[in-house]
Amino acid sequence: MDMSIKTAVAMVVAGMAVAASAQEVVKIGTMSPLSGPQAHYGKDNVNGVRMAVDDLNAQGVTIGGKKVKFEVIAEDDAADPKQGTAGAQKLCDDKVAAVPGILNSGVAIPSSKIFNDCGLPFITGAATNPALTAPGYPTTFRIIANDNALGAALAGYAAGPLKLKEVAVIDDRTAYGQGLANVFKKDAESKGIKIVASEFTNDKATDFMAILTSIKAKKPQAIFYGGMDAQAGPMLRQMVQLGLTDVKFFGGDGICTSELAKLAAGTKSLDNVVCADGGASIAKMPGGIEWKKRYDAKYPGQFQVYSPYFYDATMLVVDAMKRADSTDPKKFLPELKKSDYSGVTAKIAFQDNGELKNPSYTLSRYVKGAKTAIEQ
Repeated sequence: MDMSIKTAVAMVVAGMAVAASAQEVVKIGTMSPLSGPQAHYGKDNVNGVRMAVDDLNAQGVTIGGKKVKFEVIAEDDAADPKQGTAGAQKLCDDKVAAVPGILNSGVAIPSSKIFNDCGLPFITGAATNPALTAPGYPTTFRIIANDNALGAALAGYAAGPLKLKEVAVIDDRTAYGQGLANVFKKDAESKGIKIVASEFTNDKATDFMAILTSIKAKKPQAIFYGGMDAQAGPMLRQMVQLGLTDVKFFGGDGICTSELAKLAAGTKSLDNVVCADGGASIAKMPGGIEWKKRYDAKYPGQFQVYSPYFYDATMLVVDAMKRADSTDPKKFLPELKKSDYSGVTAKIAFQDNGELKNPSYTLSRYVKGAKTAIEQ
């Protein structure tokens, strides 16, 4: 090989090395229950993040003069605060750039302090307890309506269109379930509804016969349940066993899933369910219908509730990186606060405390087993 060819080869190799070094790998962290009875939510959440990362990598994003490849680091919190805080610390140690994630308020609230302490932007599209943003951490954001909006919406529907006067309340004693139940009780009572019973269970229970038998004696027109679908499904079946077939069943976004119909096993009481999601229905989201088609093609049969929010949360992070021209959380966090982003779910902008400006909600019921938005 003569010198000119050697020189040309060397230049090509050197060029390839420069090109390779010019690519930056940016880790996007996420965390949700990937095991246990709430795993269907968690997998849906992570799917939303992965779908966003796949879209971003297909676009060939360049930030700070470097082509960026995004990777997902997913932790399983098992809906357990102790496992969740360990997972949050691991994401900090893994040097992820941001965390679009976390389903449960009971995990999100303690994890938010860990993320704040290590300077990681954290955006949830699912954890709805208002206490999440109460500490005022500059790293914490929520892109979905909180329980104040959902509890008030359900209480308003119970007192308004349904004209209910007596309601029993059950919660699962988690930060989410108990918080939502308390909001509902307060708003319901302010609208003239009498709370005839207040009971509690836990987020691992499957037998509710004793609680429901006690409630049956109080003759409520409806039962409000603060908790998740893994408990709501068997609770609905057991209501039928006790003859509570005409009693309405209320709940928040934790029960408002397609999985509820499967967990309730087609029981007649499913027809009595009224539930609330923090956000618009897929059909009314700005990009919902087309996005859902793509999601279903990529992850058939896995859609639950929150994946479009975690998709938007991931896109929101990268939009802030682009505007800051940096993948360093210290540099793009100020841009994240100033977001005015047109997402799949909504136009996303934040209040000073990290809450979404102008949050919406959707009430739904189940028609022939299919979750269906209630037109109001």
